Amino acid sequence: MSEQAQAVEQRPEFPVLDTLRAVGALAVLTTHTTFQSGEYGRNGAVGTLLSRLDVGVAIFFVLSGFLLARPYLARSVAGREHPPTGRYYWKRFLRIYPVYAVTVVIALGLIDENRGIGAVQWVRSLLLVDIYTSPRLPQGLTQMWSLAVEAMFYLVLPLLMLAALGRGKGLRPGRVGAVLGALVALSAWWVLSLAGVVAESSAGVPMSWLPAYLTWFAVGMGLALAHVLHQARGADAPAPLRHLTMLAGMPGVCWALVAGLMLVAATPLAGPSFLFVASPAEALTKHLLYAVIGGLVVLTGIFTVPGHYVRLMSAPVLRHLGVISYSTFCIHLPVLHLVMSVTDYGLFQGHGWQIWALTLVLSLAASEALYRVVERPGMRLGSMRAPWGRSSTSHPKSAAQTTTTR
Repeated sequence: MSEQAQAVEQRPEFPVLDTLRAVGALAVLTTHTTFQSGEYGRNGAVGTLLSRLDVGVAIFFVLSGFLLARPYLARSVAGREHPPTGRYYWKRFLRIYPVYAVTVVIALGLIDENRGIGAVQWVRSLLLVDIYTSPRLPQGLTQMWSLAVEAMFYLVLPLLMLAALGRGKGLRPGRVGAVLGALVALSAWWVLSLAGVVAESSAGVPMSWLPAYLTWFAVGMGLALAHVLHQARGADAPAPLRHLTMLAGMPGVCWALVAGLMLVAATPLAGPSFLFVASPAEALTKHLLYAVIGGLVVLTGIFTVPGHYVRLMSAPVLRHLGVISYSTFCIHLPVLHLVMSVTDYGLFQGHGWQIWALTLVLSLAASEALYRVVERPGMRLGSMRAPWGRSSTSHPKSAAQTTTTR
């Protein structure tokens, strides 16, 4: 095995990605709190921009595509077999399910609007299948549609990588690119027409199913391919890859492009912002804008060069916010319901920033507790021997290194 192939296979740390996970979680929390307060509809362009902070989900999905596909691609370059599938599923399950199950119990057991929910709904929520069986999710769990999408991506990723890499050893970038292109085409087709066809015979919400978001995952997988090729080929990398790494080395430019694209996403081109259904063309426009935005954000944490940006985004406090961001994502809506129930703040009645601040502070406190009591023990268990797989020989150093995508 060449030195370059060995370097590719090593599991690098991406400290900036930890902080970017916190950025995604903060965006999701902010868009939900400002929706509940009605800030979407009373602040003009600013309200529309607040509604577009659901772009945090795109950041999560791009991160997942990158962090989960890269080990497959790296092992292929190094001439090794794919990671053990049983162990991969075991770690994914222990990464997301314990905190999710705790959140379900809290939401269904304590939120007033969920009183009277029967055993069938409990089972649906605990199995993470609400988006396939119901037009709406229980209160406090409405954000979990994206976790259901991500869980389905976890399930199909080994098959996608088999299609992209085959059973043989050696990386064929053209074949990988073809599979990613097919995912993007399927996603566009689903958004434009297939979701509507499926909806006619489904009790769920097909626009919240995995095919609608394959483009976002494909962007992350494409970045993983770029990173592996960059490490393997170095100065011999093709010109487009050199240009990509050059752009990544200018994070200020990347964020300026993100800001511009967010402004475009806030126009009617990307559909309405408040309780109205977008047309298929508007939905696709928003979908593609978010794909580029998510890709640019994540790009700033992959091909990093020493500088002020990396030092800031690698600060231990910010990285820790990323470490607990999955718990923040899960628990923030039950916390938001708590805030609304114990204050005089009514639904769509304003006080947006007060609601946001209270929800943020309480969510971070709850997240810290969940991380220490639930998440961290689960991840430790995941690093041990799987019931059907090989044991781990090392303990990764960071959340980004352990493919912690939420």
